[in-house]
Amino acid sequence: MLDIKEISAEQTYEIRHKVLRPNQTLDECQFPGDNDQGTFHLGAYQGDKLISIASFYRESHPDITGSVQYRLRGMATLEDYRKEKAGGSLLLRAEDRLRKQNADSWWCNAREGVAGYYKKLGLRECGDVFDLPPIGPHIVMFKMLT
Repeated sequence: MLDIKEISAEQTYEIRHKVLRPNQTLDECQFPGDNDQGTFHLGAYQGDKLISIASFYRESHPDITGSVQYRLRGMATLEDYRKEKAGGSLLLRAEDRLRKQNADSWWCNAREGVAGYYKKLGLRECGDVFDLPPIGPHIVMFKMLT
């Protein structure tokens, strides 16, 4: 059974590094805004093991409607736990919290290879594929909460 908890930015760094940025340093897994007021980080635990993370920042995208927007960054699940539905559970919990904070949308720069996953969770594409060196091709995706 998964347990979803709010975690610190520092608790996300190891999984960000292992899953998302293995060719970069651990320091490069710290994102601007990680400790800003309004930013929150969620973790999915199986027992006492952190297996999945997601971070949300109060940030607007110019091509997405909504007066209170949040950006998802650094969502990752350890490879051995990807069938546990931890990512979807994190996003459902985040959406509940965002609605309580009167957010009307959230968005992310999704890696092109996982765009189908986000579509299954109700996100829509916005714009064209673009490259984020040294990570690779991405596309902006969003979900309206209202």
